[in-house]
Amino acid sequence: MNDDIVRKETNQRLSRIVIHGDTVYVAGVTSSAAGGIAAQTRDALAKIDGYLAQAGTDKSRLLTVQIWLADIDRDFAGMNGVWAEWALPDAMPTRATCEAKLAAPELLVEIIVTAAKRWSGYVSGPVSES
Repeated sequence: MNDDIVRKETNQRLSRIVIHGDTVYVAGVTSSAAGGIAAQTRDALAKIDGYLAQAGTDKSRLLTVQIWLADIDRDFAGMNGVWAEWALPDAMPTRATCEAKLAAPELLVEIIVTAAKRWSGYVSGPVSES
């Protein structure tokens, strides 16, 4: 195997988390919550918080996010409302939001994230150049 690559929660199809160097990749996260776009987005983001913690980082270290919506016209505003509550204003990652046919009809959102791992010299929160 590759000693410089750490894979977590691996099954026959994917690894939920892959760490290479100081970069953490989290596979697409969907919701197991019943309900509309707000409930599903909130649930997916809570799961992402947990996966990032397992990898030794958090949402303040996000680099890029891909958000896939089953119906972008219907759900973009609702997803964005939950995103605005969850995301840190001074640590916004790059982001793309697209429409896609998801794996099951009840799924409304899937989110993929990449983050920087916390480095040993980490002292405080993120720095943002505006």
